[in-house]
Parts: sequence; C-alpha cells; structure tokens
Amino acid sequence: MLYSEKVMDHFQNPRNVGKMEDADGVGEVGNAKCGDIMKMYIKVKDDIITDVKFNTFGCGSAIATSSMATEMIKGKSIDEALELSNKAVVEALDGLPANKIHCSVLAEEAVKAAIEDYRSRQQ
Repeated sequence: MLYSEKVMDHFQNPRNVGKMEDADGVGEVGNAKCGDIMKMYIKVKDDIITDVKFNTFGCGSAIATSSMATEMIKGKSIDEALELSNKAVVEALDGLPANKIHCSVLAEEAVKAAIEDYRSRQQ
C-alpha cells in the first residue's frame, strides 16, 4: 500500500493535535468496523474558526486526514468549513488508497459534528 508524501508527513507530524478544554464545539465520530474514532474541537470567534484541535484513535490514514482537515478549516468561516468534503481532504493529501477513503469521510463528519455542536450551544 503506497501513501503519498503528504499522507506520511501528516501521519508522522500531525498538526493541531490535542484536547481543547474551552472548545466552542466538539464533534466525535467513529467507525466501529475499522476502529477509527475522531474527536474534533473548534474555537469560534465572529463566525470564524480561530483554532481547531483533534484527537484520533486509528490508523495512519485516519490521523493524516484529521490533521489535514484541521489545517483546511482553520481561519475559515463556519459556512466555508461546512463545505469541506472528504474528496477535498483526499486531494489535499495527494490521494489515499481506496480502502482508506472512509478515513477522509470520518474527517469530514468530525468537522460537521463539531460545527453542529457549536451551533446547538449558540441557541
């Protein structure tokens, strides 16, 4: 199984890893079948995602896609972040093996879950 240099880089040096105690939104998604669990935390100010962290329990692809997804939504508006697709994450990583595409779907879902949580807290 061949991984791109970007996948390896984000797996070996993941960005934005960690917990965020004062997060404005937290999304947790998981796929019991493959055992990958992602938790994403966002900090929002004036509708902009000012900070984002993640904790992922899973394979290298799950860690790499979480890392890339956080990079892609940081500094973006909530609406822009909601448009993040798993396809965009895969493209940003220069591709993933077919049997690892579900990891990118999980990353997309984690972002959306964190935003949904943020929005529910605002009401």
